[in-house]
Amino acid sequence: MDCRVVVEAAIPVYDVGSADEAVRIAISKTGDMLNPDLNYVEISMGTRACPHCEEEIDPAFVAADEALVSLELEMTVFNVEDEEHASRIARKEIGQRMQKVPLDIVEVDVIEDDSEEIDDSQADTDESTESTTESDASDEDILPEFQDLIGEK
Repeated sequence: MDCRVVVEAAIPVYDVGSADEAVRIAISKTGDMLNPDLNYVEISMGTRACPHCEEEIDPAFVAADEALVSLELEMTVFNVEDEEHASRIARKEIGQRMQKVPLDIVEVDVIEDDSEEIDDSQADTDESTESTTESDASDEDILPEFQDLIGEK
């Protein structure tokens, strides 16, 4: 089974003037930490909501020229036993390269394997083909030209 795992990371950024600048610096900083070993991890802005009104707010909290930025790191984990196993692997792989950065699993989605679906549909096709070849053809179904060949009239 393969899974897509989304991990939220809280990235500290220093000497920034705005939330946009903090997000850009945090993405760059995270990319430097992950590359080249984990260049397959997708980095995007995280989403945050106000705890009172549930309205979406900026992914960066800026105070005194320092910021804490919420980023989402997405990776695909292959050949895992279950979703918990996938989340442990993703957290370990990302956590090894991002030391002292808090990580939280946001989402784990199982990726459907297309080859299994193709195999199932192929098996259904094979079964229907076998059932048509196994049925006995009556003498009436045989064309007259071929009845001479098989010796039946």
